[in-house]
Amino acid sequence: MAGSGEHFKALVRSHGSGDDDAFYSVALQVAAQAARQGHHRLAADLKAAVDNSRVERPKKVTSIAQPRGDLSDLVIASHPMVGLKELVLPEELAAQVRRVLSEQRQRKQLLDHGFEPAHRLLFEGPPGTGKTMTAAVLAHELSLPLLTIRLDSLMSKFMGETASKLRVIFEAVAAQRAVYLFDEFDALGGDRAGNDVGEARRILNSFLVFLENSSSESLVVAATNHRSILDKALFRRFDMVLNYSLPDAKQAAAVMRGRLGSLARGLRWATLDDEMTALSHADLVRAAESAAKSVILAGGTRVTADDIREALRSRQAASLG
Repeated sequence: MAGSGEHFKALVRSHGSGDDDAFYSVALQVAAQAARQGHHRLAADLKAAVDNSRVERPKKVTSIAQPRGDLSDLVIASHPMVGLKELVLPEELAAQVRRVLSEQRQRKQLLDHGFEPAHRLLFEGPPGTGKTMTAAVLAHELSLPLLTIRLDSLMSKFMGETASKLRVIFEAVAAQRAVYLFDEFDALGGDRAGNDVGEARRILNSFLVFLENSSSESLVVAATNHRSILDKALFRRFDMVLNYSLPDAKQAAAVMRGRLGSLARGLRWATLDDEMTALSHADLVRAAESAAKSVILAGGTRVTADDIREALRSRQAASLG
């Protein structure tokens, strides 16, 4: 019979995870093996079936426990293309990201010895400092979909049903391996000692229970700009807390240089240290893009220090405004 046991297991895994590309790839491997064994009719039929499916079936968007109705508004599925080498972080923080990747890549070895890989992560720091990008990098490096849950919408639309919706999400965490990003997490995790209501307390308690018992099959990432308002009970439920901050001059130059590429060749970044202070990663990228577009539209091939300085000052003014 054409097709090995490993092929059939791979077919089941790819179908279960919704990875059409992997499914078709394995199916074509089975077809190739059938051809080598002399089953040319079977091989041709399999290849034709794959070709027809690719034409007739629209590209599948990764689902999260078959979301329907209002829940579908809370989930954004994506397949990020940004890699680890594009992530500019302080070395200590970068080492933490590499540690998460290492544990996830060797998760089977850890599980075989009774240890779970780090899979409950809290990212905290000012806006635009790389929290969401880190989640995207984790997804890309691990070849997983990124599923973003917007808790601000969850709280405002479904106040009476949030706990049940959270249960559905965490059931998906166990059923479908992915990176689950709870963005703007402070909407849910605010300090319960303040002007809290009973419903919000029950929601947070539900989240803590779900998080505590969450499957290590997936990564659950909570991102917040406001660590100070988070309930302290949250921190001990996470395997790792990653603290983000505004980049220093060296990191800022690396961020802009990475975005500008060859347009920045020969630029003396040290002359721009003062202008790059107090800007987030996002602001620096936007400044680099602004300077690059101005030069390209003017017919130039390189940005100058003055081009960058003008763009940086514009971003500084915008952030102050």
